[in-house]
Parts: sequence; structure tokens; C-alpha cells
Amino acid sequence: MEDTMRRDIRRLLRTFGVKADEALTAHLARNAETGAFRVRVTLEDLTDYGDSTPEGKLELEIEEVISGAE
Repeated sequence: MEDTMRRDIRRLLRTFGVKADEALTAHLARNAETGAFRVRVTLEDLTDYGDSTPEGKLELEIEEVISGAE
């Protein structure tokens, strides 16, 4: 894999991590009375491949429970 592609992936993931942390923190603060939060993170390929089909499908979905205020 090219170094440029690797850097782009890492930049995307760092940006996602920061933005996700901000969004989750704000959401939890607005809903502080909730006991626990069940969240899902999904990664999907949005590329327009035209008439061709990509080899394999990019699918990643992670669900976790975030403990709320006790």
C-alpha cells in the first residue's frame, strides 16, 4: 500500500476519532440522565465504481455500550 494512501487513511481515522469524541461527549452531556448508551459505528465505501463491481465489499460495523451516569 502506498505511503500516501496510508497517510490518508490515518488522517481520516484521526479526524473521525476527534469528531466522534466531541459528538458523543456532547450527546452524553445533553442526556446525562440516561443509564447507558448503545452506539454503532459503521464504515462503508461510498465510491461510485460505475459499471464495474469492486472486489469484495467494505463492511465494518461495531456496536458498544457506553456506561452513563450512575
